[in-house]
Amino acid sequence: MNLSEMFLLFICYSFIGWIIEVIYEYFVNGKLVNRGFLIGPYCPIYGVGGLIATITLTSHKDSIIILFVMSMFMFALLEYFTSYLMEKLFKARWWDYSNYRFNINGRICLETLVPFGLLGCFAIYIVNPSFKFLFSLANPQVLNIIATVIAIFFVLDVILSLKIISSFKNTAMCFLKKDNTEEITKKVKEVLLNKSVWTRRLMKAFPKVKAVISSINIDFIKTKLDLKLTRKELKQTKKELHKKEKELKKKAKEIERNKKWR
Repeated sequence: MNLSEMFLLFICYSFIGWIIEVIYEYFVNGKLVNRGFLIGPYCPIYGVGGLIATITLTSHKDSIIILFVMSMFMFALLEYFTSYLMEKLFKARWWDYSNYRFNINGRICLETLVPFGLLGCFAIYIVNPSFKFLFSLANPQVLNIIATVIAIFFVLDVILSLKIISSFKNTAMCFLKKDNTEEITKKVKEVLLNKSVWTRRLMKAFPKVKAVISSINIDFIKTKLDLKLTRKELKQTKKELHKKEKELKKKAKEIERNKKWR
């Protein structure tokens, strides 16, 4: 596969992942939601997973058991580190398996490992051969043009979406004076839902998103707030002293004038 075909495969897997997420959300919560943190109908984590599976697991397709087990662990690692990275970058957790049994830090759980293994097998045995056949039928120049156009829209989508996502971090920081993370998350959602239509779309896609506020950050912000309050009090006290000093000087001048008149 050349670069254009690899990118188109990435987009195809991202779109398939988006469909899976939408269907899952519908069966769990009974409503259709445009899942994914990007504006378009694709989930890049599935695209990345599909490409990694294509590159690393194709050589193991002769053994379905090995392929299944390796798919489980590969996708589990991908989901874990994606969750960790997004949390560190944006101070928000986009999915949480804390209420599921056999979870690791709420980022992955045993319940998702089997579907991951099945997805890996589905990708290697069905999806890849199908797309490889379709790519072979198309004109290489046409594929390059299609890949370029989609890439432009994808990059613009990523830039805009990252700008929106950064507001989670910025908005959460405004409420760090509270110790209750749930209360902070509620306030963050209220602020963000009053913003642009794209921000509202993102919040609806991840209704359980959590603002992640560490105790270290809370203590740090509290210290800064206390310092600001202390400076404000000192400034106010200085103004009051300055005012009293003026009043005392004025009274002293009046006393001097009265002495002269006497």
